[in-house]
Formats: sequence, C-alpha cells, structure tokens
Amino acid sequence: MPDTRLWLESLGLDCYAKAFEENAIDLAIIPKLTEEHLKDLGVGALGHRLRILEEAKSI
Repeated sequence: MPDTRLWLESLGLDCYAKAFEENAIDLAIIPKLTEEHLKDLGVGALGHRLRILEEAKSI
C-alpha cells in the first residue's frame, strides 16, 4: 500500500506505515478510521491520532 505510506510520510507519521500495511489499511479505509481504531493500530500519541483524523477528512 504505497499510497498509504506516502500519505503518512506527507504527515510526518511514516513510523506508523508498517502497522497500516499489516492491517490492510488503504486510502479508501483511512477516512473511516476512528480514534479507537488508531489506538488499536498503535498510534499512541493523541496529537498523532488527531492529525490523522483531521487529514483523513480530505482524502
């Protein structure tokens, strides 16, 4: 899922790319993610979760 990796890189959050790939999270799924999903994926920092959720709205 290179597009997901590139998207995360653009946010400066590519450290989560492997978790997204291992869980088959692609760009079509990202806007459907919740804060709880992100916690399950290992996105521990609240700021990172909020950034992902906010940017996901524009996908």
